[in-house]
Amino acid sequence: MERRASVAMFGRVLVCCLWLAGAAAASTSALTPVGAERAGNAEGSIPAWDGGLAAPPAWAPGMPYRDPFPDDKPLYVITGANADKYRERLSPGLQALLAKYPDFRMRVYPTRRTATYPMEVIERSQAQVGKVALAGSGVVNLGGSTIPFPNPKNGLEAIWNHLLRYLGGGVERSFDAFSVRHNGDYLRIGFHDLRVYDTNFDAPMPNRLFSYIGYFTSPPDFVGTIYLVHEPIDQVAESRKAWIYNAGQRRVRRAPDLAYDNVQNGSDGLAVVDQYDGYNGAPDRYDWTLLGKKEIYVAYNGYAIGDKKLAIEQIIHKSSVNPELMRYELHRVWVVEARLKPGMSHVYARRVFYLDEDSWSVLLSDAYDSRGILWRTGIHGLVQYYDVGVPWYRLEIWHDLSNGAYVVTGLDNRYPKAWRFGVKGRMSDFQPDALRRMGR
Repeated sequence: MERRASVAMFGRVLVCCLWLAGAAAASTSALTPVGAERAGNAEGSIPAWDGGLAAPPAWAPGMPYRDPFPDDKPLYVITGANADKYRERLSPGLQALLAKYPDFRMRVYPTRRTATYPMEVIERSQAQVGKVALAGSGVVNLGGSTIPFPNPKNGLEAIWNHLLRYLGGGVERSFDAFSVRHNGDYLRIGFHDLRVYDTNFDAPMPNRLFSYIGYFTSPPDFVGTIYLVHEPIDQVAESRKAWIYNAGQRRVRRAPDLAYDNVQNGSDGLAVVDQYDGYNGAPDRYDWTLLGKKEIYVAYNGYAIGDKKLAIEQIIHKSSVNPELMRYELHRVWVVEARLKPGMSHVYARRVFYLDEDSWSVLLSDAYDSRGILWRTGIHGLVQYYDVGVPWYRLEIWHDLSNGAYVVTGLDNRYPKAWRFGVKGRMSDFQPDALRRMGR
């Protein structure tokens, strides 16, 4: 067993070395393999991309993810008192949080461009550059690419880069979400989910992006509710198919409300379905505009908040999560605006997304109501899951600026096992009949 583990680790290190060598050979290119600017900024506060965090620190599979930068210290702290000094590099949502909550502050650390993807993922995507195309609000000729538009010409292409980004082929995880009221009282929601992308199934399906099963593990009122989702690539040609099993009714029924601006179950009304994972689902209700690039502060490399030794009370504070556990860095982002199309309905009339240039993940999101007033703002804290080459969220926080409440999800401090990436699936386990079996 030890010898097999050593061989596996050697293989991973070899792949990492080859990837870094390839990155070095291509260092004369102005852009990285995903379309980001390879160079740093003029003042040196954003470094050049050097291949990302392609090899883990002192760590072994199955261990909780360790902070690869434990000795980093904050460069400065942004508060409501000094926010004007940094205003040009703060999203409107962060400006609003700093102004509204005296305890909200941002500890800014040195920028680490850790995001990277496996070499085979990059090669597969590069082979499709120029072949993938928009078709209405959808995409065609994807060919397995997870970075279809490394040089986006418009906002719709940019948001598709986010929707299709590589998340390990399949991921299984247990985590907690907390809906926190304005007075600091909170409700903990336990959840377990399994997302498997079509490439990791025994029987791939046409126009299928991934299949998903999720169920509540707490509180008791929620336990017994199970969700099944079939997520198509083009959700205009074929709408999302979703089912729900309810233990009280003991039957499976279709769940057409598991999309768009329907309320996320367990969010206490503070977030809607398509806010999850930065943004998800069909983009057809909005007109998308690419506003260009900007250097702003974002939550990045925040491994500290995932420490298994932390108690919930150390994380969940009134008005937001404990700011001492958050890490912000200066990064370049693509700014994408979504405006509701005439005749379409959604609780958010306008939205602005800030997409990481190195991973295409949404890092910040601002949502405006029909009056044009900033209503809710999202912080999507990214880390590099360095053993599998997956940049993804360590947590997501949605603040409701109208009532002082927030909801945070993705926290797995109470769960000893690390999330599993690279999970494969059987299509027979992702059918409505499977929900009945799980319910029994």
